[in-house]
Amino acid sequence: MAKKQKPPHQILNRRASFDYQILESFQAGLVLTGKETKAIRMGKADLSGAYVNFVSGELWLIGATVFGTTGIPISDVEQKQNRKLLLKKNELKKLLEKKQTGMAIIPLKINNKSRYIKIEIALAKGKREYDKRQTIKKRDTDRDLRRKASI
Repeated sequence: MAKKQKPPHQILNRRASFDYQILESFQAGLVLTGKETKAIRMGKADLSGAYVNFVSGELWLIGATVFGTTGIPISDVEQKQNRKLLLKKNELKKLLEKKQTGMAIIPLKINNKSRYIKIEIALAKGKREYDKRQTIKKRDTDRDLRRKASI
């Protein structure tokens, strides 16, 4: 009998699509320690408040938290440490050019479907207050339409 596989945990940045207009997304690798890898595979991470920035020509994930559990002790310093992202040179060059024009690079989600843990980052443009109101209004009207259709 085949062993049942647990569904992979996805760590999402729920505020990203509300605060930003996502233009283009990229898959990047993460440089992690063994403890961090185990914790992320268990879904013990948080991307809220995290952002991506260039430091001396390399891309870094800043502000993401990886929590430890009883079996995986992670110190407070290690939980909030910056983590290096791995991308191809041409993708780094493209992101650097867009970042200089005033766009933001934000983390969307961490995937651990396969053997590797990948992070999806996006090139985004910040929304204004009226854009956010329009998003809320559209979401409410869609919800009302679905309710009426199900009745």
